[in-house]
Amino acid sequence: MKRNILITGGAGFIGSHVVRLFVNKYPDYHIVNLDKLTYAGNLANLKDIEDKPNYTFVKADIVDIDKMREIFREYDINGVIHLAAESHVDRSIKDPFTFARTNVMGTLSLLQAAKEYWETLPEKFEGKLFYHISTDEVYGALELTHPEGVPAPFTTKASSEDDMAYGTEFFLETTKYNPHSPYSASKASSDHFVRAYHDTYGMPTLVTNCSNNYGPYQFPEKLIPLFINNIRQGKPLPVYGKGENVRDWLFVEDHARAIDLIFHKGKVGDTYNIGGFNEWKNIDLIKVIIKTVDRLLGNPEGQSLSLITYVTDRLGHDMRYAIDSRKLQSELGWEPSLQFEEGIEKTVRWYLDHQDWMDNITSGDYERYYVEMYKIR
Repeated sequence: MKRNILITGGAGFIGSHVVRLFVNKYPDYHIVNLDKLTYAGNLANLKDIEDKPNYTFVKADIVDIDKMREIFREYDINGVIHLAAESHVDRSIKDPFTFARTNVMGTLSLLQAAKEYWETLPEKFEGKLFYHISTDEVYGALELTHPEGVPAPFTTKASSEDDMAYGTEFFLETTKYNPHSPYSASKASSDHFVRAYHDTYGMPTLVTNCSNNYGPYQFPEKLIPLFINNIRQGKPLPVYGKGENVRDWLFVEDHARAIDLIFHKGKVGDTYNIGGFNEWKNIDLIKVIIKTVDRLLGNPEGQSLSLITYVTDRLGHDMRYAIDSRKLQSELGWEPSLQFEEGIEKTVRWYLDHQDWMDNITSGDYERYYVEMYKIR
């Protein structure tokens, strides 16, 4: 089947990896990359594929339903991979309305445009798919029942509960939603709308909830690229609270592979959790980043530990996220391809080798935002 796939947010961090994968892997597909190009969208992320014959970029706002209707008609869209979203928790605390507008109303606009267009076709919903990418944050927070952690494997695949790093509970696809931030509340709402369109109109949809991603092309307000850049420049490393919050980390290219697999083989109407089986306490992760960056820069080991600066904790800061990806593993055969240490090494090397990319992004506007957000200079 000829596929004309609309990928929203394709100039962003995760989106650019998904666009690149689909453009290169499926030359018979026409990939339409739709992005508003806000602060986090950057077409430099896709310089290597911008001239491919099966790739088209469209600058537009997903909230503009008339424009969405036009795009579905013009490009005969029969598949959607929806990544466009406001995604930074700190920004959502300061400006929740923008998150509601983009994440809720934008998703609803896309759903309605897809429904209206597909219903005009002779085959209607047959062969169509609306795939919505969400976050593990919609589930709320898990307790830190092993606060000190235990040795690797840091995974739900551990041989016993005692071998699990920070707790025995994990987010399942059936876990009740309990969002705590304006960001996660907006994503939870968008998830509900996607499922409502499936249940009410019979629209073919899929939802995935993923853990924290890391890797190349991530905007430097996020922890890993922010800290790599700050170590390089000798700037403070702002750590919320005591750095004890725990997150599950996944290399972005593994997430893109999962999206590809689920788009083609996932069960319509279903939900899949995507995680790295890879929990780290923030302060321990930061020390790994420091050690890796210092080594690759030729600094004395531990030199940048003095840059750690503890700052006032984020409002409503969830203690622990941990994804159980065993459904995705058992049904579709996916699992992460990189060990975390290998992924961090690859990520740090990329940012150090692409300092021009980083310097172009960290403009004066970003610098002012950084200082205001963390209250440090």
